[in-house]
Amino acid sequence: MNDRPGKSVISNSRSYVAVNQIYKVSSLQREDVTKLFATIKKLREEGLSIVYISHFLEEIREIADRYTVLRDGKSVATGRLNDIQDAQLIAQMVRRSVDNLFPNHAVLTDDDTVLGVKDLSALPSLKNATFTLRRGEVLGIAGLMGSGRSEMVRALFGLDHATSGTIILKGQTFSASDAIPYMRLAQGFGCLSEDRKGEGLALELSLADNITMTRFDSCARWGWLNLSRQHKQANGLIKEVGVKTRTESQPVRTLSGGNQQKVAIARLLHQDADVLLLDEPTRGIDIGSKSQVYQTITECAAKGKAILFVSSYLPELFGMCDRLAVMSRGYLFRITSCK
Repeated sequence: MNDRPGKSVISNSRSYVAVNQIYKVSSLQREDVTKLFATIKKLREEGLSIVYISHFLEEIREIADRYTVLRDGKSVATGRLNDIQDAQLIAQMVRRSVDNLFPNHAVLTDDDTVLGVKDLSALPSLKNATFTLRRGEVLGIAGLMGSGRSEMVRALFGLDHATSGTIILKGQTFSASDAIPYMRLAQGFGCLSEDRKGEGLALELSLADNITMTRFDSCARWGWLNLSRQHKQANGLIKEVGVKTRTESQPVRTLSGGNQQKVAIARLLHQDADVLLLDEPTRGIDIGSKSQVYQTITECAAKGKAILFVSSYLPELFGMCDRLAVMSRGYLFRITSCK
């Protein structure tokens, strides 16, 4: 923020308000963020006071002079950025030390393979992916947007058609090209899309409906929902993953991005899937929500879930994963240990 008087600009990297005009932009690539920052800096030099709202600390460091930390609707810290380290900022945001941001989980000692993927392709984006996933393991997939990582997840779950490949699930062999989402759900797969608003959630429906929709039979009888049972199950998971909401009947669209993501993860927990395919599970959410998501993933691994963790953010991959592979230009490269 700048102390000089003048007009105000309220901004973040996805939308901004400037001189009473509203501009809405989609999630920006780095080159577009650079252009936005150049505009903000120019406005500052012209004497405008700027408020920049973001949970990306690298962005704050790049353009801001002072900071204010908001937590649970209250200002909990303020000062000059030169006087505080990132670790202290994060601690203010999540109520605990950054050293504990990534929970520890037991190192795997056996080779109980749950999922084997061989020569999976979904042309033209995914050329070849071969890997194994073990019970209780978090396998990280690093790669830039467009590398084929999301296409691999979608082909595995049957959302996109696989052109070739073999899937070995708990000793049974299947053709990857025959996969459909309904089959994958029945086989114990759970999928978290990178696009939570476009396809990961039914925004107009309630939290209870979103959380239970992949396993309605747990709260239904003879094809009729037992609303009392559904809401009880949803409430338990809302508390478990830390969703901040007034009621389980509240439409998901009214929640913040971080809380929407927690609802999507709560659905996987309710489904009780054995294999979790997580595509960018912390994209676009605040550091406090990230901390809760990391904790939930760790608890799933401790319960024996096999987890595929796709991310473009290397620090969380190194902090969370047992093994790591890199996706580039449609090919999955050598898998190595992170521990």
